[in-house]
Amino acid sequence: MKILLAEDDPNLGTILKAYLEAKGFGVKLFVNGEDALKAYLKEPFEFCILDVMMPVKDGFSLAKDIRKIDKNVPILFLTAKNMQEDVIEGFKIGADDYLTKPFSMEELLLRINAISRRAVSEKNKESQKTFFQIGKYTFDFSRQILSIEGEDLKLTSKESSLLKMLCDRMNDVLDRSLALKRIWMDDNYFNARSMDVYIAKLRKYLKKDPNVELLNVHGKGFKLVASE
Repeated sequence: MKILLAEDDPNLGTILKAYLEAKGFGVKLFVNGEDALKAYLKEPFEFCILDVMMPVKDGFSLAKDIRKIDKNVPILFLTAKNMQEDVIEGFKIGADDYLTKPFSMEELLLRINAISRRAVSEKNKESQKTFFQIGKYTFDFSRQILSIEGEDLKLTSKESSLLKMLCDRMNDVLDRSLALKRIWMDDNYFNARSMDVYIAKLRKYLKKDPNVELLNVHGKGFKLVASE
């Protein structure tokens, strides 16, 4: 796995790079966020470890720019701070986890492996299918069309993306926060209310088949169920 490491402390950066390379990772080290972003634009990375406090471009700004390019690449923040606001800010940007300095190398490795397993699991759930059968309905994601009994309904981009995520996890729970981050790019309160409106719209579109249900799963998210 190829890791982008952005850390302005040359001693810590060198130690981290050497340790991770010894564990079999490919690592490129950058001492400021601007150089790290230039590298990210030129070549693919599968994991990002970003120090929050860096010159030229800080870790939060770098993460925002990376998220514009790739919404799914895992991001782990390194921070000397332990303030709740910084943790919240990091997760709002789309971080997968954070480590407060000082930390052990073993803990870093465990976090990387855990995040990577989750990322692979989510990626596997995202099917390459573009055509779905939902009870009596058919859904053509590529054309954004939901059909039943000869009637076609043209969906919006957000409606289509949300329905596809539900179809990819048919009869399983779609995590609310994941859907918000993937489609709305942020899981804040206002986007959550917006998603509730879209869920209500999808529920209305699907009501012609009584065997199809779009359920709220309290505290978790939503589940699309199509019974025989």
